[in-house]
Amino acid sequence: MKYRILPYNPWLKTYARKLRNNMTLSEIILWEHLKQNRMMGVAFQRQRPILGYIVDFYCKELLLVIEIDGKSHDLDKGEDLIRQKQIEQLGVSFLRFTDAEVKQDLHNVVFRIETYVLENRKLRDEKRFHG
Repeated sequence: MKYRILPYNPWLKTYARKLRNNMTLSEIILWEHLKQNRMMGVAFQRQRPILGYIVDFYCKELLLVIEIDGKSHDLDKGEDLIRQKQIEQLGVSFLRFTDAEVKQDLHNVVFRIETYVLENRKLRDEKRFHG
């Protein structure tokens, strides 16, 4: 299956690599459920550059970004929304979770991601087979 390549600033690749090596505890916890196609067989990338930004997790099969909002996001809610809207214009969807949700209610976070994957994989397959 061929995936659409999203534009990104190549200068962000080095910074994204640093972020991958210094993930927050919440990112580490969620990554254990997303890495190596563990989330229902779909592949996720971590700290992925898109446009001029770096998102926490990205699934190119479903055009899905997963963001974990921690304390730094409390200060930048307006910037986060602008960034999200710009990326959504590329056809990408977002799931957002708080740092506390990942740490204290991981079961529900994983369930919400699984539900999204099931619903959107089905829609993608229907479009592919019914044109």
